Amino acid sequence: MFVDSHCHINFPELAQNIDELLANMAQNQVTHALCVSVNLPEWPSVMALADAYPNLYASVGVHPDYEDVEEPTVAGLVELAQRPRIVAIGETGLDYYRLEGDLEWQRERFRVHIRAARETGLPLIIHTRSASEDTIRILKEERADEVGGVMHCFTESWEVAQAAMELGFYISFSGIVTFKKAEELKEVARRMPLERMLIETDSPYLAPVPFRGKTNQPAWVKHVAEHIADLKGVPLAQVASATTGNFFRLFSRAAR
Repeated sequence: MFVDSHCHINFPELAQNIDELLANMAQNQVTHALCVSVNLPEWPSVMALADAYPNLYASVGVHPDYEDVEEPTVAGLVELAQRPRIVAIGETGLDYYRLEGDLEWQRERFRVHIRAARETGLPLIIHTRSASEDTIRILKEERADEVGGVMHCFTESWEVAQAAMELGFYISFSGIVTFKKAEELKEVARRMPLERMLIETDSPYLAPVPFRGKTNQPAWVKHVAEHIADLKGVPLAQVASATTGNFFRLFSRAAR
């Protein structure tokens, strides 16, 4: 039994094929998926999926890559998070890879999400790229350890993973870990305790080997688990059991 802890199946590439995606999940023993919010205008489409299907859950948040959009407020996020199918705040965080210039607005948006998470008691979904030092610093300053969360689509070093785990965060691996050249990330996966690990697709992006380059889907999270099992030299069932249990412990509003 597998859970896709992070996907975007409300995106146009996937939204028109929901029934097929759900059938493929069932065929691959992927029992649940978390559909993650990236901005407020599109949030209703995320919420609609979680309301319509009992094995789908939703988050609420604004991704750091989105400039010139409606800025979230603590009160606004808290209000939206009252919906029972909302299990997390995010995705949020910092991305210094795609954007340049004065990014203080990005850091302030990140702080807003952490404060909303602390007020609601919901865990955080963190996106960080080329910004790990500031990401960890702000998590500490805003006392994110009070709620914890997940470092999604992790691509950072073992040292960053350790710093995140010290704050009570889980580390989630995507299809990137299956890529041939991702040697540093493979080593992180080898060292990562199973009890702190999640798996995800980030679909429609980052399809794992053997589907690299294709439109990703939640059913393929099984291939991420298979690769991690190979890297760690443990049975696939052990990875499945650990990551599924971790998902429901972290996102405690979700029901099996």
